[in-house]
Amino acid sequence: MKAMRDPIVTLLTDFGTKDHYVASMKGVILRINPQCTLIDITHEVSPQNIQEGAFLLAGACPYFPKGTIHLSVVDPGVGSQRKPILLVTKNYFFIGPDNGLFTLAARKDGIKRIIVLTHKKYFLPEVSATFHGRDIFAPVAGYLSLGTNPQTFGERTDHWMELGLGQPELKGDQLIGEVIHIDAFGNLVSNIDKKGFSRFIKDRPFLTRAGKRTIKGLKRGYWEGKRNEPTALFGSSGFLEIAVREGNAQKILKVKRGDQIIVSVIGDQ
Repeated sequence: MKAMRDPIVTLLTDFGTKDHYVASMKGVILRINPQCTLIDITHEVSPQNIQEGAFLLAGACPYFPKGTIHLSVVDPGVGSQRKPILLVTKNYFFIGPDNGLFTLAARKDGIKRIIVLTHKKYFLPEVSATFHGRDIFAPVAGYLSLGTNPQTFGERTDHWMELGLGQPELKGDQLIGEVIHIDAFGNLVSNIDKKGFSRFIKDRPFLTRAGKRTIKGLKRGYWEGKRNEPTALFGSSGFLEIAVREGNAQKILKVKRGDQIIVSVIGDQ
């Protein structure tokens, strides 16, 4: 697979927008390829939260054209022995630290090649120990957008870091998941997907427990819920989530990332 004729590079980081970091990365890319289109996925990933970054990247990247380059930096291990990598998947390229950040997105799209970035001719002349996003990942993205063969950036490997993302656990009449993301509206997104949920429920009545609240059934959308009352539904990410219409489920339920979401079957109809 080659980069697009009219290349797109997306950026996802935990840098925020107060400082110069994101602009510096964009400047490096555009200096190499002024014709590149740059798209911000988000720069508001919680600091050093690799799992959150992985979830947000996986939610956005499938909707981009084939050949899009996804540059992502949530990198608490910058300057350490963790590897800088380029993943080539069925439809995309992923550039960033080898720390699990690409687990969900790359696994979902299907990995074809993994390249450890070792060829320094594609880096900036001086590489800071604290800003690989600017000095390594951005220039590689720029050269890749020009059509440079991915294999020229380094050495191929079969090994990469994947996050140990927990899977929902089945215990008798309970499916026990956990909150893996809390969005800007306070909605609690679990790791229980539609397929696993349907296989467990089998059209039986059920209750969903989050924090100290128990919720009956599912809603089709946020609009069906009552104001200030928690509801359960499947959001656009395809995972079971708890929401409060015109409210904030996190604040109302006092639930944090990693807390349990429990679906319990209550008997046959």
